[in-house]
Amino acid sequence: MAEQNGENSKIKGLFGKIDDFFSITESGSSFKTEIIAGLTTFMAMVYALLVVPGMYEADGAYPYVSFGAVYIATALGAIVGTVIMAFLAKMPLAQASGLGATAYITGTLIGGGMGLSYANAMVFVLLDGTLFIVLTATGLRNKILAAIPKEVKTTLPVGIGMFIAFIGFNNAGIVELHEGGIGFTSFNVLNTDLLYKNAVSAAVALVGVIAIAVLAKKGVKGSILWGMLGAAVLYYALLGLGCAWDAAGCRATFTDIASGFESPFQAFGEWGRESVGQVFISGFDFSGYLTEHGGGALALLIVTAALSLCMVDMFDTLGTLYGACSKGDLLDGNGDPVRLGKCLMSNAVATVAGAVFGASTVATYVESSSGVAAGGKTGFSALVTGLCFAVAMFLSPIAKLIPSAATSAALIWVGVLMMSSVKNVDWEDPAFALPAFLTIAVMAFGYSITSGIGVGILSCVLVKVCTGKVKEVSVVTWIVSALFLAMFLLTN
Repeated sequence: MAEQNGENSKIKGLFGKIDDFFSITESGSSFKTEIIAGLTTFMAMVYALLVVPGMYEADGAYPYVSFGAVYIATALGAIVGTVIMAFLAKMPLAQASGLGATAYITGTLIGGGMGLSYANAMVFVLLDGTLFIVLTATGLRNKILAAIPKEVKTTLPVGIGMFIAFIGFNNAGIVELHEGGIGFTSFNVLNTDLLYKNAVSAAVALVGVIAIAVLAKKGVKGSILWGMLGAAVLYYALLGLGCAWDAAGCRATFTDIASGFESPFQAFGEWGRESVGQVFISGFDFSGYLTEHGGGALALLIVTAALSLCMVDMFDTLGTLYGACSKGDLLDGNGDPVRLGKCLMSNAVATVAGAVFGASTVATYVESSSGVAAGGKTGFSALVTGLCFAVAMFLSPIAKLIPSAATSAALIWVGVLMMSSVKNVDWEDPAFALPAFLTIAVMAFGYSITSGIGVGILSCVLVKVCTGKVKEVSVVTWIVSALFLAMFLLTN
């Protein structure tokens, strides 16, 4: 202890106070490592600032809100959520609007023909966050956590890893959708047009993940960040070479990049008019829905929508916390993430704040695993990520310069790291193996962390009932199973 105090005493002044507050040196980390980890997490999840507003655009929310307004709201939700995580939970985890929740909001609530507005949807986000706060503050969250069977809890890191890797494969174009389902992209060198359009991003991501693996094998600190940066440089180099046979396409690409350089203050103006506070200004006006569907349908919608968003929020966050923390030596003696209660409270408070800003349900991002894998151990890493989001809010074109091929390399590598937990599954026991497999498979193939947990829990309960071990199922597990069943049956 004296030696440790001697190390701490070497850091004086403001940095010494920061070190003491976040326990950077005490945790075995350093300012350099935490900064690299924070930057890595930011680069891996900055795509959310572009994807989330695009989802609102694609699903017909624009009569109510513009791209710029959602961009600023999403950025503010990420800043507040991540900074709260930094100071309250002091964990190296970042938060932003969850893509699963955003898809439900835009595709079902706003774009599903229900007659609901963007402001109406923010009411459900507000209810979700409030319910999550109550569950966390009262300790009911602990009972729900204890109700997750070991078969499911053991495989959460693996399922999360597969989920993250699939995001990386899909974003990079390594796998692509076609009439027969999902297939591997073409690297046919005989068709230069096809090769240039479809394979450059995929090739860069694969080279990037190999570079990360090589750097990690050599013990290079920040291997994920350097691999991503190298992949970004390679991507633009190949893009430039492609101009030799596709000058028009090259010109269009760089024109699109240049067109993004517009004043950020226009987006702030749109956010002020269309997003902030709309949950209170017009959100509780459900006259459009009432006219078309009636009061009974509205009551059912409020219950099911709030339930669905809360379940997605809580279990996506739980899954992410277990997955990310398992790779950073951030689990306690019971195998639970350290300061779990504060992590969940950070998420809940951020969701409420996000609803006021006009942001979709704020969730802890699975991409935080990349920062943890880069060495992040404290809240200072999250603070760095939050500051990066604050800068990106004003410099949105900079975020666009990090290609998905580069971030995808990091996501795939994190998937590699998280596969190790599969050895903890008792594959010889069918009663253990089936729920474990379904948890992993549904997360990856169903593209939903929450659905994977739900199917895993339900299958575990059914197996125990059918094998005469119903007494092993706790009351809370029955309740959680019923809630998941209701979510599957009553919501999309």
